[in-house]
Amino acid sequence: MAWFKRKDKGIHTPTEEKKDTPKGLWYKTPSGKIIDTDELKKNLYVSPEDGYHVRIGSKEYFELFFDDNKFTELDAKLSAKDPLKFEDTVKYPDRLKAAQKKTGLKDAVRTAVGKSLGRDLVVAAMDFSFIGGSMGSVVGEKIARAIDYSIKHNIPFLMISKSGGARMMEASLSLMQLVKTSAKLAQLADAKVPYISLCTDPTTGGTTASFAMLGDINIAEPNALIGFAGPRVVKDTTGKDLPEGFQRSEFLLEHGFLDAIYERKNLKKQINLYIDLIQNQPVRA
Repeated sequence: MAWFKRKDKGIHTPTEEKKDTPKGLWYKTPSGKIIDTDELKKNLYVSPEDGYHVRIGSKEYFELFFDDNKFTELDAKLSAKDPLKFEDTVKYPDRLKAAQKKTGLKDAVRTAVGKSLGRDLVVAAMDFSFIGGSMGSVVGEKIARAIDYSIKHNIPFLMISKSGGARMMEASLSLMQLVKTSAKLAQLADAKVPYISLCTDPTTGGTTASFAMLGDINIAEPNALIGFAGPRVVKDTTGKDLPEGFQRSEFLLEHGFLDAIYERKNLKKQINLYIDLIQNQPVRA
């Protein structure tokens, strides 16, 4: 005889009282490792099982670099217009509104100034969650204004790139941002203000072709995808099989496109060390 016998047949729990398993309790890395999301957050969104660096946005990078997460955001309300009246499956203004509602962001980059290890630092951090981190007029303008702020106040500039490339909805206006940001960085160099470029996963397209590779020091997170065109496009264009790890940060470091790769937990210390050395200042502990 079974040790348990149901008295009533059928399920009688009302639908409104049923409880689903909460989402986001676990995270699965590409290698199949499972980690508790709270533990993942405590570990700066890096899996302790395999070292996989989960994509994060400006919010998390500001928390990482600014002391006590205290900073002043620059040009926080700047948002894109639609001068080309672009429309594909959705009108561009509608796409912008949807992205803003979903992410809580105005556009694909945020810029801020604050203390990092006790000294001022201007940070521009891109958000891939906003239309794939695509670079439009607002992205270029906010980066340009952040560079102007760095020049005016003689504060080192950190650019954290995470982008799928130029924003097609702005066409040539988007491509103009490559020249605009590069010209501003030339002014920053003339002013002898340090510029550190941090490439994260992914850094592709126009960002790679402009500001992401123009740093006094170019560094990256482990296993970040960095390139102009994607691997599939490169393979189809050249008609050749690509080397293992092609366009990953380790491959770029080996071939001289990067100066160093650092795990996320070491970024704040290493970037400020570079700044101290460039400015010939006492090294901060």
